Amino acid sequence: MLRRISLLISMVGIVAATLAASAAERFDSAYTKLKLDDCMMTSVPSQEGTDGGSWLCEGYRKIPVSVSEGDLRMFVSFGDNAANEMAASQTLSGFNSVNETLEWRLVESGGRQPFATILRWFVQTGEGGTDQVLIVTRLGLGATCQVARINATRTPDANTMAREIADTRARAFQCGVDDLIRVNMTE
Repeated sequence: MLRRISLLISMVGIVAATLAASAAERFDSAYTKLKLDDCMMTSVPSQEGTDGGSWLCEGYRKIPVSVSEGDLRMFVSFGDNAANEMAASQTLSGFNSVNETLEWRLVESGGRQPFATILRWFVQTGEGGTDQVLIVTRLGLGATCQVARINATRTPDANTMAREIADTRARAFQCGVDDLIRVNMTE
């Protein structure tokens, strides 16, 4: 019994220290534009019309942003190995496109270090309308993947929620292991 109490006290201490460290961290945002006309085209659309092409864009601190389109769906990944990251194969099920403003979440850690992005996507609904979805993507070599999808059309203050999820969940998120966070998503 004493051992369990000691273990519980240790666990509470670890949680408290983690929360205190997180509370001490300062988060910020930087914004870049994602205009495909200003990016380098890396592959041209296919003759069949199923592949709309690929682009390599420059993001915050010149971080590569890979954008591709296939079957009227966009794919966005980040980093020097963007094409091989999990994010390069993640998209929404409905036909979609992306907004031009890309938000980079930064933590003050020996300088402003990017650890996640938030990008607004426009996705066609089955009812013939369009929903807006904020996608939070974790950044990291070998660990770049979508963390959360928030239906901004149906979620009040979706931008604040996306930042909170990025700040509290993205860095510890395990690509391919943890479940994608879905907020008011119908897919």
